[in-house]
This record gives sequence, structure tokens and C-alpha cells, in this order.
Amino acid sequence: MPTIEHQGSHIYYETHGEGFPILTFAPAGLWSVIDVWKDASAPINPMDVFSDEYQVIVMDQRNAGGQSHGPITASDNWDTFTADHIAVLDDLGIERCHLYGQCIGGPFILNLIKTQPNRIASAVLAQPIGRVGDELPPRTERFSNWAEGLSGHDDVTDEVFDTFYRNLYAPGFAYCVDRDWVRDCQTPCLVLAGNDAAHPYAIAEELNQLLPNSEFMATWKSGADLDEAQRRVKALFSKHTPR
Repeated sequence: MPTIEHQGSHIYYETHGEGFPILTFAPAGLWSVIDVWKDASAPINPMDVFSDEYQVIVMDQRNAGGQSHGPITASDNWDTFTADHIAVLDDLGIERCHLYGQCIGGPFILNLIKTQPNRIASAVLAQPIGRVGDELPPRTERFSNWAEGLSGHDDVTDEVFDTFYRNLYAPGFAYCVDRDWVRDCQTPCLVLAGNDAAHPYAIAEELNQLLPNSEFMATWKSGADLDEAQRRVKALFSKHTPR
């Protein structure tokens, strides 16, 4: 499967199926890798659900425990990941695509739209992460576990990790964009709500209220709700696929 060298990083991705492309971002926070799509935590596996009609692109995020690796510096932020995502699209020669992302895929999607809005036909944000309160909590146990589990980064200091943590999460709300930007975002979106502390319902609800061209599902993870969610995702993609 393809790998690319990009700004000192090694990025691994796969493609499944043929057709108009969908770039996807797996859940699991900074452990976002392809295999997570096969886990029960991902009710919609885009490789299974969309590859009969579309080219589904899946990827290991850098330093997530998969096959993508890169340096870690105090200047890293959401733009660092977005540069990887753009590099994958460029490597495939893709001028326009849909996006599907769960969990950390929310800010990945929003930042990619912010950076290259004309490249995105539509987007699905499934249980996006965000923060309801104003203040950044101390470095979380989950982030510390990710940092401690990294291999090949013994030279990265705690100060660098602390700065990286603040760069990602200090802004609050949707982390990579503010409310004014969301109000101006014209990309057609479907927001599938989260319902726990890591994926606050209030964040999904507010994103839907602010986005000018948005649909919303409050429940979607199982049974008839999941069937309806898959139908609505497919309908969104179909409506906004160039003919």
C-alpha cells in the first residue's frame, strides 16, 4: 500500500474501491489508525459501507502507533496533521473529495476545510471532539499515555509535549476553528452527535446550529438509527458528488 515522504515524515495510507474519493479520519484520538475502523467503537466502517461506490481513503495518522511517523516539535498543531492530509490528496492527484471523520476526525475535517475549502465537496463529522468549558484542563491521562507509549521519540521533552498539548486543545470549542469561522463555512455537512465527555453532545449540537448548510442526527450508533445514519451519509455524498 502507498506511503509518502512528507516534510521529514513517513505517511501510510490505503485506498479501497473506485469512484469519487472520500478521505476518512478514524477515531481514537491521537491513536487514529486504519485498524480502528474495524473496531466496535466505529459504528460506520467507511471501507465496508462506501467502497462499493466511492474510492475510500484511509490513513494512519502520524505517531498514532501505526505505520505513519514524524518528528514532534513544540510548533506542531492541527496544521501539522492537515499538511499530511493534503499530502495524501496530492499524492493521489485528487482535486476534490468528500470527508468522513469520527472523534478527532472532527477537527481534522474542520481544519482541512478551513485550509482548502474549495477542495471539499461535503463532510460528515461523527461524534466530534471539543470542549464545553472555557479553561484548558491539565494534561489528560489519555494524552500522557499516548506520549509515554511513543517509540523513537526519546529526545522529546515533557515541555515539548506540554506545548503540543496546548497547541491542540487550548483554543477550546472545536479546537481548530472558532465560532465565527463555523458560521461562515459553506461546506455541506452532516453532524452525528456524540454523547459522552470526550465527544460532548453540546459540541455537535452547536456545530450543527452554527454551520449554514448542516444536517444533524442526535442518535445514530445502533439498530434502526445506524441504518438511517448510513442512508443519510450516502444521500449527502450522492447529492454533492460532481457528475
